[in-house]
Amino acid sequence: MGTIYTRRGFLRQIGVLALLLSKPTGLRARHVSKRPNIIFLLSDDQRYNAMGCMGNPAIKTPNMDKLAADGVVFDNHYNTTAICMASRACIMTGMHEYKTGCNFTYGPLRPEVFARSYPVLLRQAGYRTGFAGKFGFAVTSESNANLWHREEGMPIDQFDWWAGWPGQGSYNTAENKYLQKYAEKYPHVTRALGAAAQNFIRQSANKDVPFCLSISFKAPHGPVKPDPEFDGMYDGVVFPREKNFGQEAAEHLPAQAKSGRQYVRLGKAWLKKSDLLARYYQQIYGIDVAISMIRNELHRQGVADNTVILYTTDNGYFCGAHAMGGKVLPYEEGSRAPLIIYDPRHTVSGAKKRTMALTANIDIAPTILNLAGLPAPQKMDGRNLLPLLDEPSAEVRESLLLTQVWGPPKTHALAVVTPQWKYIYWMYGDRDMSAAEELYDMQTDRFELTNEAQNPLHKTALTQMQALYHKHIEQWKKDCVSDYQLHGQLADRNIPLSEKNFPKQRSDELGK
Repeated sequence: MGTIYTRRGFLRQIGVLALLLSKPTGLRARHVSKRPNIIFLLSDDQRYNAMGCMGNPAIKTPNMDKLAADGVVFDNHYNTTAICMASRACIMTGMHEYKTGCNFTYGPLRPEVFARSYPVLLRQAGYRTGFAGKFGFAVTSESNANLWHREEGMPIDQFDWWAGWPGQGSYNTAENKYLQKYAEKYPHVTRALGAAAQNFIRQSANKDVPFCLSISFKAPHGPVKPDPEFDGMYDGVVFPREKNFGQEAAEHLPAQAKSGRQYVRLGKAWLKKSDLLARYYQQIYGIDVAISMIRNELHRQGVADNTVILYTTDNGYFCGAHAMGGKVLPYEEGSRAPLIIYDPRHTVSGAKKRTMALTANIDIAPTILNLAGLPAPQKMDGRNLLPLLDEPSAEVRESLLLTQVWGPPKTHALAVVTPQWKYIYWMYGDRDMSAAEELYDMQTDRFELTNEAQNPLHKTALTQMQALYHKHIEQWKKDCVSDYQLHGQLADRNIPLSEKNFPKQRSDELGK
């Protein structure tokens, strides 16, 4: 207790290094020489435990649970930035936000950066690539932050098949340009995306080249609009409240954490409206049905045994935890995410394995590239996760940086998480509040109810986490794009608050 390396030793680290440098050993021999098809499924705003397989007894997700039983579940997975635009850019490129330069404040992803994303690299390597759903960011040299709402910002010509949309899109299938042909049978867009995926699989299955399909669901993102096909499925269900639900679980949080829309505005609805969770879960059930549609089509086309499926989300959702709604902030409900990888060619398939290795959204791109037999570009920050299929008890990193530099400056924070600890530094300070830090024991306090930063029993752990934090800040300063140099300075604990010049809050962020 009190150190980062509890239950982990030097010899284990050496063993993990050897594992990461070796090729995966669990592939069944008859498939080793054949490049697999790859399907990447991404939900929007799905909190980490909004699945039955993640220990939720009330939610109905039979197909997600089946995918989990067939593959490997990652129980310690995070989004390095917990909001859609930045997170999706991180997923595609395998890089931290400070290197992509892409968020709602700074705008699009530059074309030369997208050129090293997994779909572009796979297409160059002979894969047939497809995308459907919410793309989430623009790819352009222009600096207009609103181009992600417009079709001219979408990289349609970078894919062989496209059924995506700019901006948030609509739950009404008929309002999404490239999905309108599915609207009569599937008026709600979640199942329409399942149908579009089936169409792509039918087109691609009999070709001489492998395919990579990325499906990005709108669900369960607001506005809450579940598929009426599943109305009533949660009638009479009483959902148990998590330990950190409600106002009392926010009393220990610093003022900065309670300065943004997550606490000020969005959390109020979750504390007052009793039906929100049922409707949120109903939207997730629509995704579950779409997964069944996709997997059934793979079997019908005879390609299921050579198609790897990855499932995750772009960020979590508070659902009333710490009296909050939304995401963005680096607490568990905002930043932690479900991840499942199912490789039917691997001997681990069907063994119901789970891993507690510390993984992240930036790992998706290098993992997909490795599946295709391609090296990850040197600038990618993520790790290949395939060795964890061989040895789920292994590790891939010591620590991970979580970023929040969007929205009101008061809410800006950076966090470092390890297998045992999470350290959060709220960098903002003024006459009313001082910069603040939090320390949580991830092994005993996953609901983040006790801040141990001032606990003398954990002084050693605090010191070690602060050192890791500074290590990440120095890397940030070294590698960041120009727009993020200011954030690196503001986040530096060694620079006095009096020497920091925080940006003014933008007018469109006031009152959120």
